[in-house]
This record gives sequence, structure tokens and C-alpha cells, in this order.
Amino acid sequence: MDAPLLAIENLRTYFYSRARRALIRSVDGVSLHVAPGETLGIVGESGSGKSVTALSAAGLVSAAPGVIGGRIELRSRQARRNLLDGLERYVRVKERDGRIMAVEKDDRGWRRRAETLMKGVRGKEIAMIFQNPRSALNPYSTIGAQLVETIRLHTSVKGEGEARERAIQWLERVRIDSPRLRFDNFPFGMSGGMCQRAMIAMALSAEPSLLIADEPTTGLDATIQSRIVDLLAQLKIETGITTLLISHDISVIQRLADRIAVMYGGTVVETGRAAEVLAPQAQLRHPYTAALLASVPSAEAIRRKSYLQAIEGEVLDTIDVPRGCRFYGRCNRVTEAIRENCASLEPPLGEVAPGHKVRCWLYPASGKA
Repeated sequence: MDAPLLAIENLRTYFYSRARRALIRSVDGVSLHVAPGETLGIVGESGSGKSVTALSAAGLVSAAPGVIGGRIELRSRQARRNLLDGLERYVRVKERDGRIMAVEKDDRGWRRRAETLMKGVRGKEIAMIFQNPRSALNPYSTIGAQLVETIRLHTSVKGEGEARERAIQWLERVRIDSPRLRFDNFPFGMSGGMCQRAMIAMALSAEPSLLIADEPTTGLDATIQSRIVDLLAQLKIETGITTLLISHDISVIQRLADRIAVMYGGTVVETGRAAEVLAPQAQLRHPYTAALLASVPSAEAIRRKSYLQAIEGEVLDTIDVPRGCRFYGRCNRVTEAIRENCASLEPPLGEVAPGHKVRCWLYPASGKA
């Protein structure tokens, strides 16, 4: 496989809960990579750490303490750097029994260093499509003006007239009706679907190496969701752009992703080729992945008006992370042979088949990280 365009290693992004006076381990040791031209889909329940992982990669986490450790390496034609290089000297952690219990961070020094590292990367090398496009767009500026600004700032096109024509071309490419008319519209005068198309045009017009799409269909009705997914599929074919796709909608991941990473409780519990991990007949699968897939209503269940299948138990509280497997309290596949390990030892992410890794004591290979 080609060297990854984006490689994230042991990323930790924590926040502080004033109410509970404790650390929220939103992203807790995440490692994943995205190859050039590949779409990696990250899936999981709300609170699993998907969006925080993406925001950390884009350098957009602002709440303290934020990113406290790890490595985010970007290898594009224009840039090859560790986006967290040297930042460890601004952080001090206190550990107990191998777990981080307190964090002291020089926020001012961190931000100054981080902005230096992200110069020429955020917006240019890494572009992002946000969950709520209407709030991400500037309400006081027309769609066209925002597109022109992006093109002139991040591409070789600097002239006003040429940038305007390039902007209109991108509006046409994302299939906005009457693009020359929409060019002069403000975001509040456009539907949610149109705003999302404009956001996609803005992200791609910068000609980025990596596109991060964070829940690109959230908040849209079913028909518009389907059209946006169709658009993203077509643009993937046309541009071949490397994409990190975050979604809780497995149907979107199935349609667009080449590989998949399943997250639970702030960490990756399974990763592999999407066609293999999500295949109905798959035998090697993390219990959490199996539970996610079982909760998706089938056409037969809808026809019979059957009850939806829910995942047992409560979503993990990432303030109080257990010592053992993070899914242990909700897992219905625990056997007596592995119960002690599940309760007391967190399994490593081990390879169970070529390119397929699972974090579960059910599989002997999981003990070989």
C-alpha cells in the first residue's frame, strides 16, 4: 500500500468537566491512516470521538486542554510535516497506574506553535465540510464572495474576474441550480441542501490534499441526504480526492468508504476494508460493530413493522473509562474463557485477517498487536 497521506498515531484529545472536576477522554489513543485517493469512513454512536478526531486533525479544537499528545503526520506534495511537532513540551501530564489523571498545558505557547505548524495547511492542504453548513458559512457575505475569497487565498488564481468564473464553475459542478443567480445569494436565502453544496464547492475549490467531511448529511431530509451522497460519490470519481468521512449513518459509509474505522468510547475498536467489515456474512467482527449493524432497520423489518433493535446498555461515560474492554458492560458475546480479561485488561487492536484489525479478546490474534 502507498505511504499514507494522513497518519494519526496515539492521538489523545481531552476536555475538562467543571461540573464533575474530571477529564473527559474524548479521543483516547486513536491511531488510523488514510492512503492517497482513499476514503476512510469513521463510524460510531454520538460521543464515540469521531468528530473530535477530525477536528483535532484539522487543528480546530479550541477548548482546553484539547490535544495533549500523539502524532498527526501529513504527507502531501506541498507539505510533509508532523502537525503536532514539538507541542509535547507545552504539556505536562500526571499519571497513575498508567492512566492520565491530570493535565497542565501552556495554552498560549501551544496555540502559537500550533498556528505556525498549521500555516498553509488548514484550508489549503486540509479542507473541511462541517455538520451544519449554514452556521459554518459567513451570514454577512454572499456565497460567491466567500468562494472567490477561498480561491484567491488558496490557489494560483488571484484575479477577481478569473476567480469569479472559477467559483461559478464549482457551483455548477456541485449541481446548484442557477449557479450565477446563487452566486449573489446570502446563506440565509438558501436551503440547507444548497448551503451544503456551497460548502462542498468551497472546500474543493481550494484544491486540498485531504477533505474531511464531518456528518455531511446531518440535519437534511432523507431526499436531500440521498442527493448529497450521490454528489459526493460523483465528485470522488471525478477528483479522486483523499477523504476522511465521519458519519453515524452506516448506509452513507457503505456507499462512499473504501475502508472503515469503528470508534467506541474514544478509541478505534475495528478497522478494515468496508466491503469486508460491513458484509452481512462476515464472521470476524467486533461485537460493537455487529450491534451497530443489527440496529439498522432492514427492508424486511420495515415491511413487517417490527421493533427496532437497540444496543444494550448505556453509552460509555468517557470520564469513567473502565480498566478492561470499553464495550464489556454492553457486550452480549462475553464467554467465561475471556471474562476476566474483558473486565480487567483493554485488548490491543490486533490483526485477525490481512488488513482487518479488531480490539476484542474473542479473537486470539487480538493479543498480537
